[in-house]
Amino acid sequence: MPIDSTVLVTGAAGQIAYSLLFSIAKGDVFGKDQPVILLLLDITPMLPVLDGVVMELQDCALPLLRDIIPTDKEEVAFKDLDAAILVGSMPRKDGMERKDLLKANVAIFKSQGAALEKYAKKTVKVLVVGNPANTNCLIAAKSAPSIPKENFSCLTRLDHNRARSQVAMRCAVPATHVRNVIIWGNHSSTQYPDVHHCLVNMSGSELACFDAVKDDAWLKGDFIATVQQRGAAVIKARKLSSAMSAAKAICDHMRDIWTGTADGEFISMGVYSSGNSYGVPDDLIYSFPVQIKDKTWKIVEGLAINSFSQTKMDATAAELIEERDTAVAFLGV
Repeated sequence: MPIDSTVLVTGAAGQIAYSLLFSIAKGDVFGKDQPVILLLLDITPMLPVLDGVVMELQDCALPLLRDIIPTDKEEVAFKDLDAAILVGSMPRKDGMERKDLLKANVAIFKSQGAALEKYAKKTVKVLVVGNPANTNCLIAAKSAPSIPKENFSCLTRLDHNRARSQVAMRCAVPATHVRNVIIWGNHSSTQYPDVHHCLVNMSGSELACFDAVKDDAWLKGDFIATVQQRGAAVIKARKLSSAMSAAKAICDHMRDIWTGTADGEFISMGVYSSGNSYGVPDDLIYSFPVQIKDKTWKIVEGLAINSFSQTKMDATAAELIEERDTAVAFLGV
């Protein structure tokens, strides 16, 4: 039996975590024979709710779940971690300026980055989910200077899965028949869902997405808008933000880090930009197409980018630069 993996989930009393924890504890993420110790962090007022989550996890009687440790203390939560899934963040409240939201989250992710630096293994893989995810991820990474920047990523897999599913529904094929969609940039409404390199398996043969869909206007218009605005559409319908789909995307993201991507396939994740063939500025967490092997991601380089794509990639980079500069000013770095 492998040695136990120690996994932290923050915001652990929240609704994304409620959809996520069972999948992790059951072995869907780190492996079917990989025992896990779950560390569950939330703010002090949420501890009674967290106790209920712990009871439910115990009641699942899962063979791989070795221990569950609920806490409101960073020194407990971040100790000797193999993986950290940072879901908790300050949500945007009515009338709150984006700048105020950034300021509140800089404080949270500066503190959690410092806790990673102080207590976690240097090999820890950190996934930031809490929004604004890209910039929160950058702040955490900057606050943990001895952990490699490559160990930090933010979640754009939900956007990736949304794009994949939209194409699949349009072509009336299973989502598994659609590969190599790309989400470029920020996990925000400026993100660019790009299908210029996407392939669709239609009755046994792979077609370029534009040839499979046969509706360029939709692919360059409503498709992009639907993926960009999907989170808002779910909130409007459910009166709550995406939780089931977000949890599924977190599982996909972490499982791909642990087990690698399939040959000939790439997925989207927000990673540290430091020299790439797409002209994305350095020192951003930006969503790229990546391939993963041996727990190490590499940006898929050399994809042809037309002017339509480049304009959208530049626009989302500009938003990330503005977010970063505002956040770093609060950080006092």
